[in-house]
Amino acid sequence: MRRIGIVVLAVALVLAGCTTDTGDGGEDGRPGKVDGIPTAQGTHKQKLDVGTVGHREYLLHVPAKVADGEWRDGRPAEKPALVIALHGGLATMDKMAEMSGFTKQSDENGFLVAYPNGFMTTWNAGDCCGAAKLGDIDDVGFLTKLIDKLTGAGLADPKRVYVTGFSNGAGMAYRMACERPGKVAAIGVVEGALVTECDPGEPVSAMIFHGTADGSVPYNGGGNRDFNDRRPFPPVSKAVEFWRRTAGLPEPDKQVRALTGDTECQSTGKGRRGVAVTFCKINGGGHEWPDRAGAMLWDFFAAHPRPE
Repeated sequence: MRRIGIVVLAVALVLAGCTTDTGDGGEDGRPGKVDGIPTAQGTHKQKLDVGTVGHREYLLHVPAKVADGEWRDGRPAEKPALVIALHGGLATMDKMAEMSGFTKQSDENGFLVAYPNGFMTTWNAGDCCGAAKLGDIDDVGFLTKLIDKLTGAGLADPKRVYVTGFSNGAGMAYRMACERPGKVAAIGVVEGALVTECDPGEPVSAMIFHGTADGSVPYNGGGNRDFNDRRPFPPVSKAVEFWRRTAGLPEPDKQVRALTGDTECQSTGKGRRGVAVTFCKINGGGHEWPDRAGAMLWDFFAAHPRPE
């Protein structure tokens, strides 16, 4: 009986990771699904097999500009960009979709946005955080597989894949740039810290937001990296310096117009291969997603495709 129970559980897990092709296609040759991925306008809850027991989940938002645009041979004639937006610790993909504003930006600008779920509401960003770190969860592998799934299906442009996140998710964005720079054109970091060993071997564009009054990930460093790790977070200046030096860029001294109040943004400008680093200091800002940060991040992403 125990063996039968194990078999039933295994079959149930396999079925849980499957989706049925019930979507209707559109005009101009758009199929209902491509490689199991819905193509209709809207936000679709998806499951991804990562080669372990169970599956990982993500939300995929497809804007009307993609769904109703021109399709050729069952794929978008012009592959859209892809933004992967990572929630903070003890949050979810739904929360990130709600607070980040990327769904609105997607609709206005015609890019895909994916909101993945972490492991037990956390991401393994290196020295942080929680269950994902303790379980040594391969979140780099999960996000890489997600990128490969969407670009391999011909639904997104592999040269315009961007990873952004808040807090623990921001740390995960750093880790993706550190370990998979060939997959990521640029990263967007909001109230996060670089807490993983990093030797990317090639430059990655980065836009970094941090509030001076952040009590969870202090602007000048401090606090505890995790519930079981009392080492302090490094200051945000360490990450800014790291990414600009990796790209051989000057100090960020070029003013960038900020859309959020009490925010000062400065950029290095584009260096070799078009890479840039922009830092936005939010005076008095706490541990929260800044108003209109999504719009500013998209403008930065759109200007920084992956270097040739």
